[in-house]
Amino acid sequence: MAGQIIRTNFLAALPFWASLTMLPVLAVAGLLGGWWLALPPVYGWYVTTLLDFAGGQNTDNPDPNEAADLFWYRLITVLWAPIQMGVVFGALAYVSWTDRLDAGESTLFMATVGIASGSIGIVYAHELMHQKPKWERLLGDGLMTMTLYGHFRSEHLLVHHRYIGTPRDPVTARYNEGFHRFFPRVLAGSLKSSFRAELALLARKNLPWWHHSNPFWRYLIWQLGWLALAFVIGGWAGIGLFWVQAFVAIWQLEVVNYVEHYGLTRRHLGEGKYEHVLPRHSWNANHRVTNYFLINLQRHSDHHYKPNRRFPLLQTYDEDEAPQLPFGYPIMTMLAMAPPLWRRYMNPKVRAWRRQYYPDVEDWSAYNGALNPVPR
Repeated sequence: MAGQIIRTNFLAALPFWASLTMLPVLAVAGLLGGWWLALPPVYGWYVTTLLDFAGGQNTDNPDPNEAADLFWYRLITVLWAPIQMGVVFGALAYVSWTDRLDAGESTLFMATVGIASGSIGIVYAHELMHQKPKWERLLGDGLMTMTLYGHFRSEHLLVHHRYIGTPRDPVTARYNEGFHRFFPRVLAGSLKSSFRAELALLARKNLPWWHHSNPFWRYLIWQLGWLALAFVIGGWAGIGLFWVQAFVAIWQLEVVNYVEHYGLTRRHLGEGKYEHVLPRHSWNANHRVTNYFLINLQRHSDHHYKPNRRFPLLQTYDEDEAPQLPFGYPIMTMLAMAPPLWRRYMNPKVRAWRRQYYPDVEDWSAYNGALNPVPR
């Protein structure tokens, strides 16, 4: 009976191991080079989109209060850390120690590796950093620093989750703000806000910023360690190629952040206070296949409503409780790369969201940070 339970749980969790299918795709791209280097982005954006249309939407909700054995769900997030280390530095050794790919192809190949470390590694790091066991959080740090973005944990937990939907959150994309304006703003803003948040925690303990308990030292040491390994493998060129991988991963993280919260704000209660975070403050998506690949990240409304829920237990909501994305993240992130098309498509949805949830609010300028006042 016990063996049957383990088997059943494994089969239930197996679809969430879909991320492993990216590994042979990367291997084929690296071995064949040339036009085959387009295979990972085609697979990551277009094939998954077609599978989304075929798989439809999943609106089933597990009982979050029922005890569940999540071992097989958690295992993939834990295993990915050593897998990603092998992929990133194995790919770097491959392009540095062989002549199968020329300089341009090597750069493109490391960019495709960044697709994996961004769309898979950072998603898993996000899951791990929310957990109580310290060892899981450390694995999350390892994944994030492998993309040279270690401070994301501090920013995400101390700033984003607290200030989502307010001008104090640099990650909440503002109405009418194109991604090409959002991206440089969030790169600078998230670094500053995360460091200030950690300084505030240290100050409460009467500790200076340089105290060893400041996690920024850990982020720095991890990142210097990864860069040193890249240098050992490929010299200065190796560091450059490692940076290409990291940049692509960061870009993917922030374009997803852009999509998840575009134009959504919390009610201002006066004196700098805002209402509690509700499912309505994040865009929700029920698309089955991309939720398998992204371990339910698209059930983002519930993640912000109940941040401590592990991904298999995240709930989804109907349009009366949370705003719905018309497509999964692959299409939405591609659309975000064309700001005029994005605004034409999403701005009416933001205005409809405002009329639905906050029909009494007439002036939205206070909710839009430094941008110009916007219409209802």
